[in-house]
Formats: sequence, structure tokens, C-alpha cells
Amino acid sequence: MGNYLIQKYNVAGPRYTSYPTVPYWNNDSFSLKKWTGTLIQSFKESNDKEGMSIYIHLPFCESLCTFCGCHKRITKRHEVELPYIDAVLKEWDLYCNLFDEKPNIKELHLGGGTPTFFSPENLKQLIEGILRRATLMDGYEFSFEGHPNNTTYQHLKSLYDLGFRRVSFGVQDYNETVQKAIHRVQPFENVKRVTDSARQIGYTSIGHDIIFGLPFQTKEHVKATIEKTNLLRPDRIAFYSYAHVPWLKGNGQRGFRDEDLPAADVKRIQYEIGKQLLSEAGYNEIGMDHFALQTDALYKSIEKKELHRNFMGYTSSKTQMMIGLGVSAISDSWYGFAQNVKNIEEYNHLLKENILPVYRGHILNSEDLIIRKHILNLMCQFQTSWSSPHLFLDELSEIASELEEMEVDGLIEINLHTLKITNKGKPYVRNVCMAFDLLLQRKKPETRLFSMTV
Repeated sequence: MGNYLIQKYNVAGPRYTSYPTVPYWNNDSFSLKKWTGTLIQSFKESNDKEGMSIYIHLPFCESLCTFCGCHKRITKRHEVELPYIDAVLKEWDLYCNLFDEKPNIKELHLGGGTPTFFSPENLKQLIEGILRRATLMDGYEFSFEGHPNNTTYQHLKSLYDLGFRRVSFGVQDYNETVQKAIHRVQPFENVKRVTDSARQIGYTSIGHDIIFGLPFQTKEHVKATIEKTNLLRPDRIAFYSYAHVPWLKGNGQRGFRDEDLPAADVKRIQYEIGKQLLSEAGYNEIGMDHFALQTDALYKSIEKKELHRNFMGYTSSKTQMMIGLGVSAISDSWYGFAQNVKNIEEYNHLLKENILPVYRGHILNSEDLIIRKHILNLMCQFQTSWSSPHLFLDELSEIASELEEMEVDGLIEINLHTLKITNKGKPYVRNVCMAFDLLLQRKKPETRLFSMTV
């Protein structure tokens, strides 16, 4: 039955870090004026109550990892650091100038690229520049992504002294053949070094990222990687499927052949083995692809019903606003999305002209906002309800029709006003969300846009 379900539901689909998903944004009706209007509205509604999140994209890497679909620039020239930091702080100034009071920061995350490409001194300059124009909320959370090969003790200590308490390290897989295929060779000793250092310094949440479905990867490789990971006991683990999207421009996923990848049924076995091992080791499944110890904030956010999902993935801090700084970064005002240009030279040019470096976006209509809430509920709580009028949709009968087979297959339980995803259905949460995605249902893409759901 398991293989039958995999074959049936393994289709291309979004990961739903937003709704509408980026390919369905209405760029034609988007404008900077409309975008800044939604920001000002959202700021007035939420700044005092919950503050905002900030995502800073640091795009530089010294070498190309061929599993990565993120926007990056490969260089060994570290003189690019300070000019880029100056540009990011200029962008932050342009946003702050829109508001009539200081922004309150609830969450800040450094992503990439490789944030630890930057020196500790330059990262300190970046964070202090952001904080000069902001106030920190009680219980704020700062986090960053670290590469085990180049994260130094000084990186960890400097960022800790600035308020960082969460760090995630990209592990992917410990097998040497797999590492060579994805151009990410990092021995266990390097991961142990940075994990032990972070714990010694005082980080309260240390995360490891593990990927299944990588080229040449077997179920034995996944098992060995998780067993080694358990020796280090990170507080949370992202255990997710490799998203093979080599058709996207600027993407490095061409270092191996499609036939080098595990088949869908093998990937599902890898996932089931990994999930079982993590459960036996005391990790709790959270949303999609995430696992955490009961002592971690991500687990506690489930208990408090505060788990949130946005372009940074799952987060324990729900904020209505998220401002993305840096090339390719995406911002979210709740009422609208905006993405920055992806070219560093164009990014710098627009900022020198005092123009926000946005090149596309979407302003949400009333239908978008209702569907967005349902998809957030499904992704964060594995259930949703339309019993209240503000969550009702005229198209619910069409959505129910799309869900009929999933109900027959035991993936969901649905009644007049509520839908709940069963334990059996949790691996197919993306497929359930796709039934609610009216834009996707109305216009199926003619070309491949998304990775496979399994």
C-alpha cells in the first residue's frame, strides 16, 4: 500500500513557504507603492504587539554545493564583504524610513549562501548596524546558518555576544561518495567540533540539516548519518527531501545525472527509516520535515499553538511582518510579498538611487488571505477548520472533491467544518495543501515548476 500511495501522490508540488506560491504571483498588478502601503499598514497593526522578523541573505560561498537550489555567488574574494554589508544596511534604512517609529525585532536570521563566509568582525558590524535603528522585543530570537568547515569558535562567540542563541549546521549526509557527488565534503569531526563549541559557548538550540534522496544515497547511508547525528544530540533536526529542480536558472544542480538519484519508493523508505530512528532517539516530528527534542523552542511552540511558517521555513515566533534584506531576499507584509533583484550589481545600483531593490511581488486579495490561513494551519498543525465565517470559501465543495481520494486512502479525516491530516497522511501534507491551492487548481502549470512531493 505504501508504494501504491507513493506512486499515486508523488507529483510536482510547492513546499508552501508562502501562499500564493511565487510562480502564481500577480506581478502585473504589483507596484512599489502598493507594496510599501501594505508594509505601513502591517507595521501599524503589529509592531507594538508582536514585532517583526528580519531575514538577511548573505549570498557568497567559496565553492558550489551541487544539491543547493539557493541563490548564491561563488567567490574566494573576501573583499566583497564590507561593500555588501553597506548595501544591506542602506536597504534597511530605506525600510526604516517608511515607519513613524522604531521597528521592534522579534526574530532575525542570517541565511545564504554561507553566512560564515563573512568574518566575525564584519558580521558584528552588520548586526550592530541593524540594531541601531531598532528595538528588541522580549524573548527575541537570533539565528544563523553555519558551514561546519568554516565556522570558527570566534564566529560562534561573536554572534553569541550579539544575542544569537540558535545555529543550524548543514550536514546533508556523512557518506563520502554522496558528499563528493554534491561537492560538500565535511567530515564528522568538523560537525562535532562546531556542535561542541556552540554548546560550550551557551547556544540553546543547535540544529543539523540532513537530506534524503541525494545522488548515490542508500537507506544505509541515511541510517548511518542519523546514528552519527544522534551521538551529538542536536536540539532540532531538519530532515527533508532533496528538491531536484535543475531547470531553475542559476542553480548548481547539474553535477550528477537524474539516474544517480534514488527512485521515489527508495526515497520514501529512506524517510521512514530516518523518521523511525529519530523517534526512537526522542525527537518529535514537527510540521513537515522537522524534528525537535521536547526541550527545544520549536517543540514548545507546537504545545502553545504558536508554530509559524514563512520563507525562513518553520519558526517558533509568529510575526505578521518579515522583511528580507539582501539580493534575492523575499519580504512578507502578510498582505503582500516582494522579492529583491538577484544580481548584486543591480541591487547596489538601485540602492544608490534610494530605490528599494524589489523586482517582483504580489498583493494578496481576500481569497488569497483565506487560503493562506488554511495552508498555514495544515502545514503547522496538520488540520484546519472553516466553521467561522472569515475562513469560509465558496469553493469548499470543489476543494472537498479534490480531497475525496485522499480521504478514501486514509490520509485525511474530513467532516462538515474541519479537516485533519492523519499520521498516515502527514508525509503527503503538500498534496493536501494543493487541493486548497485554487490558483494551482485553476491553472495547472504547462512546464515543471516545483520539486516532487515525495
